[in-house]
Amino acid sequence: MRTTVNRLMLGLLGLILLVVGLAVLFAGLDLPRHWNFTMPGWWPYRGPKDVLLSSHDRTRYRSDGWWWPVVFAVLGVLFVIGLWWLLAQARTRRLRQIRIDSGDGQGALLRGRALENVLRAEAEEHEGVEWANALLTGRRGSPEARLVLGLAPHATPEDVVAGLDAHVLERARTSAGLDDLPAEARLRPVRHRAARVT
Repeated sequence: MRTTVNRLMLGLLGLILLVVGLAVLFAGLDLPRHWNFTMPGWWPYRGPKDVLLSSHDRTRYRSDGWWWPVVFAVLGVLFVIGLWWLLAQARTRRLRQIRIDSGDGQGALLRGRALENVLRAEAEEHEGVEWANALLTGRRGSPEARLVLGLAPHATPEDVVAGLDAHVLERARTSAGLDDLPAEARLRPVRHRAARVT
């Protein structure tokens, strides 16, 4: 979700800035006159001596009582959206610790990074997996694993997923004392050169 929102917001912002920047650059370099084309009638900046907002445009609504509240409200909304977006980038979904049952009634905390490293190493040792990445999300008492696996050319996805569940995830569940460890695995092919037959 966050990745999709990032891409949409960056794409939209980039497109707006690109269009405005190119239009201002064309007018600033007086390219419409040199290349014999005209800017749209609604565009205020048509030549090197024009300004984006005339003095009349900047002061037109100053005497109206609604103008400044609307300006501050729009700027406030844009500020809140920008702040939310910035905080969303800084927030990590990685699970730092996992609470496990130690048998003494108090429990213990296991570093999430340690279990991620074990999952990654075990997955890379599995037949048909060239490389692996692991990420733990969820809550301390109910972690979830997200794995990205690079499949070797000869690997069968069905066999890799079955082996992953039967060996790698089962071993992680047992060693961490978890009742269950839901996992999402994304399989990606590893690029390789075509083999030549002589």
